[in-house]
Amino acid sequence: MNHDENNIMVILSSPSGAGKTTITKKIQQKYRTFKISVSHTTRKPRSNEVDGVDYHFVSHEKFKKFIDEGKFYEYAKIFDNFYGTSKESVDETIKKNDIIFDIDWQGTKQLSKFKNLKLIKIYLIPPNKDELKQRLIKRNQNSPQEVEKRFKAFDEDIKHWEDYDYVIINKNLENCYKQIENIISINKKKSINFFQTIE
Repeated sequence: MNHDENNIMVILSSPSGAGKTTITKKIQQKYRTFKISVSHTTRKPRSNEVDGVDYHFVSHEKFKKFIDEGKFYEYAKIFDNFYGTSKESVDETIKKNDIIFDIDWQGTKQLSKFKNLKLIKIYLIPPNKDELKQRLIKRNQNSPQEVEKRFKAFDEDIKHWEDYDYVIINKNLENCYKQIENIISINKKKSINFFQTIE
């Protein structure tokens, strides 16, 4: 895989409802260099989601075919649906852009096996479980059963924070975002210095 040595890959993971998707979108809006890695999924689109922008929505059959053909860097089953990251899409994007992955710990573990990927792994956690439950309910996208399921998964999710380079408590969205900006700029600094020497 040939790519600009200065392009970085940032993984943002968190238990469901801890704010990773909001922050992922903020980063993409601020840094034009960043592209969000759009996962394939077998779940049905939510009312505000667009195919090809939020996810590539595919059937279970098609997803299974992609697994068999080895087309994913990582895939995982989360709450009865499959999610996966396409190798082709990542390899193309990293040639010109930085990439941000909005994936869970299962995906992170699989991506970490590819030593050629330059990953910066960030894990977001909510201040406490009560706060998490409030956020899940407020999101209004899930049925009470779904909220309960996601809330129960928290204890399993939280065990995996040790697999990450940075762990941030998302108590306040702005502060959390600033910390992530700092991490990005530290990791991008090398490339900025590189460009300054050329000039």
